[in-house]
Amino acid sequence: MTAYDIKLAADRRDRPTATAAVPTASAMLRFEQLDTDYDPDTQTLWTDMRARTRPSFNPELLQDFVRWQDDITQLVDTGAMPIRYLVLGSRFPGVFSLGGDLHLFAHAIRTRDHAALVRYGHRCVQILYRNMRGLDRPIVTIALAEGDALGGGFEALLSFHVVIAERGASFGLPETMFGLFPGMGAHCFLSRRLGAARAEQMILSGRTYSAEELYEMGLVHGLAAPGEGRRMVADYIRQNQRRHSAHCAIYEASRAVNPLPLEELEAVVDLWADAALRLTEGDLKRMERLVAAQTRLRDKAAR
Repeated sequence: MTAYDIKLAADRRDRPTATAAVPTASAMLRFEQLDTDYDPDTQTLWTDMRARTRPSFNPELLQDFVRWQDDITQLVDTGAMPIRYLVLGSRFPGVFSLGGDLHLFAHAIRTRDHAALVRYGHRCVQILYRNMRGLDRPIVTIALAEGDALGGGFEALLSFHVVIAERGASFGLPETMFGLFPGMGAHCFLSRRLGAARAEQMILSGRTYSAEELYEMGLVHGLAAPGEGRRMVADYIRQNQRRHSAHCAIYEASRAVNPLPLEELEAVVDLWADAALRLTEGDLKRMERLVAAQTRLRDKAAR
């Protein structure tokens, strides 16, 4: 049993057990901040984030993701819902995700709560690790970025097998603006995709990149016109259904050739938490200005 298996088992012990041995599909995949829709023709589970506050990964949304992944593996293993493709998008206009919960970070840093930072970061990378591995099932994971993905939102995209992005979307790692670095997978994923030097350059720059630039780098696999992202994902799935098994095998082989253990992801989180506690009051104020900007964006979308 791996360290990840042990942690996952501990997580499940904290969850209430179902009274039925095998819950029906209709009793599962129900969440506060995730919407799901199953297409039986292509065996695709479409999922959209709808964060209840800012379009970022609040702790409750992370818990939804853990339950989402658990439900999917149970539905696949029992045959209740065959899933070959798993698609994640967002219902927030113009935004895939703005990343980590900066309000939580600022509070934990001010109260010197190192454990809270580590706990949050470990939960994030455990979710991304399972996603990177297709939940250890023959599942192809697809990210649909109809809008911006920044910070942890960009890191999340990097854990998917396939990324489809609409033109006009922006991507970046702005953490250096407030004295930090992206600690939930960016360095690990980018180093393997682009090489260590280019990954460091991208992280240190703090700049935003267009969907077209990421397509040229190979980080985005398909470019769609604005409003056409979902159609492009559906077309991709239809065109590649016969190659599904080959694609799954290729992704598995890639992980064997260039493995990324969960322990490495968690070690970077630990370094990130240490660095977070070294931030100054000025850094925290810059972080809070970003929180205020995210809140204004949410309020504008709600009108």
